[in-house]
Amino acid sequence: MRAALFEQTGPAEQVLQVKEVTTPEPGPGQVRVKIAFSGINPTDVKTRGGKVPMVINEFQIPHHDGSGVIDAVGEGVDTNRIGERVWVMLAASGNRYGTAAQYCLVKNEFARTLPDNASLELGATLGVPAVTAAYCLFADGPIAGESVLVSGGAGAVGRAAVQLAKWAGARVFTTVSNDDKAEVAKAAGADIVINYTNPSAIDRLKNQGISRIVEVNLAANLELDLAISQPGMKIVSYAADAEDPILPRRALMTACITIEFMMLYNVQQEKFWKSVELVEQALAAGALTEPPMHITQLNEIAAAHQQIEAGSASRVLIAL
Repeated sequence: MRAALFEQTGPAEQVLQVKEVTTPEPGPGQVRVKIAFSGINPTDVKTRGGKVPMVINEFQIPHHDGSGVIDAVGEGVDTNRIGERVWVMLAASGNRYGTAAQYCLVKNEFARTLPDNASLELGATLGVPAVTAAYCLFADGPIAGESVLVSGGAGAVGRAAVQLAKWAGARVFTTVSNDDKAEVAKAAGADIVINYTNPSAIDRLKNQGISRIVEVNLAANLELDLAISQPGMKIVSYAADAEDPILPRRALMTACITIEFMMLYNVQQEKFWKSVELVEQALAAGALTEPPMHITQLNEIAAAHQQIEAGSASRVLIAL
């Protein structure tokens, strides 16, 4: 099979290769998926770049997310799954056969049924972003009737959070950095979209009863988050792209808020699978739609990784 891979971490143009490798056979509890689209997330480029510690077993095919059709199953897996359309999550977690190839291997439970109303392109954009968003929103229970703030509402996790929060019955505020991203967030269903570079941003968000913030950049946004806080508010931080935040202990104590940090690979299993379940319910209801996307070919994978590193406003998919 044709696959993109790296044998050591480093810059995309230096370490990513496209070559023929032996098509793997599924082991016990695994399925093999004939990949239609492979979705690229920031976590994928960080891993390839060496920012996430990992041990490479001869080679690593990158990317956690994708979509396609199950074409083989391992021992202990129902053979009726063969031919099933699926969206794939966490494929490259502890596994060298990620989705950037014609076939990937994945745990049976990480290949989720893709409903007929969802395209394969949409399926490849779920996984890490949607499940992360669902955890940040719902790990403590329902949010119907609440007001939530999604920072970076045009990003992969942010846009998914906007759509999931609207589906769950919340009033959704979001912050963005420019007009193009504002249009993406509005199209996703955000009730109020605010450019955080505007001096009036804090005034527009104050006294809105915001009870939860889905936070992409705690270091950059903590001042705003504190300024709009109310006792009992919770900030869930899911990314670590910027410098570590300096936590103003007295101000946080006075605000009486909670900050939770999460990484999808390590959250409590019960909450993880509840998040997956809620993503599937929203997907079946048609509440998750295709984001702006750029589709390219496998031999352009280095450029695709560079596009993600440059902060692309579109999701980047590899067509297989």
